Amino acid sequence: MATTMTIRGLEDTAVKALKEKAKKDGTSLNTAVITILNEKLGLKKRPRIIIHTDLDHLAGTWSEKDYLEFKKKIEDFEKVDEGMWR
Repeated sequence: MATTMTIRGLEDTAVKALKEKAKKDGTSLNTAVITILNEKLGLKKRPRIIIHTDLDHLAGTWSEKDYLEFKKKIEDFEKVDEGMWR
């Protein structure tokens, strides 16, 4: 059900911020107000932003040269010290 409302007593800074949001979003002032109200009232959820803390962004970035250099440097870790396992 659509309802028309009048909001009185908005401070100039609030009006300016609403107009800037509408301009930034490319929407009308009315749409900006509706969006903010829906978000703040929990009626429309904001898109969830997922921040990854893994190393996926590094996958596939090594060259063959990088890989061979790394492999050479970890050779000692691949050897089993027989004396430690007796």
